[in-house]
Amino acid sequence: MLSIQNITAGYGGEPVLRNVGIDVARGEFVGLIGPNGCGKTTLLRVVSGVLAPAAGRVLLGDEELGRIGRRRLARTMACLSQDISLDLSFTVREVVMMGRSPHLPAVGRETARDFEIADRAMELADVSRMGDRQVNEISGGERQRAFIAMCLAQEPEVFLLDEPTSHLDVGHVLAILDLIRALNREEGMTVVAVFHDLNLAAEYCERLLVLNEGRVEALGRPQDVLTADMIRSVYGANVVTEPNPVSQRPHVVISAGMNRVSPGSGTEGARG
Repeated sequence: MLSIQNITAGYGGEPVLRNVGIDVARGEFVGLIGPNGCGKTTLLRVVSGVLAPAAGRVLLGDEELGRIGRRRLARTMACLSQDISLDLSFTVREVVMMGRSPHLPAVGRETARDFEIADRAMELADVSRMGDRQVNEISGGERQRAFIAMCLAQEPEVFLLDEPTSHLDVGHVLAILDLIRALNREEGMTVVAVFHDLNLAAEYCERLLVLNEGRVEALGRPQDVLTADMIRSVYGANVVTEPNPVSQRPHVVISAGMNRVSPGSGTEGARG
């Protein structure tokens, strides 16, 4: 479905990613993890077609991404980025309806089906009750859910998400990720998502791609990738990993002071 081949990319001639590659199967849920500045967002920008790579290529199916027009691409792929630029005077319903734009004819208006799809997306993202409110009048978490609804209204086959649970309370974190996983499992939507919370990544993703300093550090199932040694090496954090008692997925355990070395050394934040 999605083939990311030997991508090198960056800004102003400075590479952020170096020779990064992964093949994502149709209907797979892949998480991108790694420390701040490792290239996770840059990789999503390349995959979404926003940033052209300096080397390598991305294939969507059998077609090179750069040869797919933006409108046609938007009928297949939706991207929830961290930096959505939007006039916040729109209502939530108007924002969600923007997700139908790639499906509309060049000349013409929305049909009853378009409104039905948008209403369903709002219901799934739990923003129906605020449809007439302006986006600049709602909280950051509500705004995030409105943008998720906009992406769902696109009816994408591929959904790219950059920190999809930012600004959300724990109830909506679980609701949104359960929704995305349901779309992934029941409708075959391919999902690639950036996570900072390693435990959420472990619970929801089939595979994890670990980036470190712009390169692939590890790739595999959460139980194979999320080890205390890997986290210490990549994040510089001392943690304990153990099976989640409910799911048996790896669970990262932290405690105050775990990253402090022995008293008297004068050093904190050990980098093992």
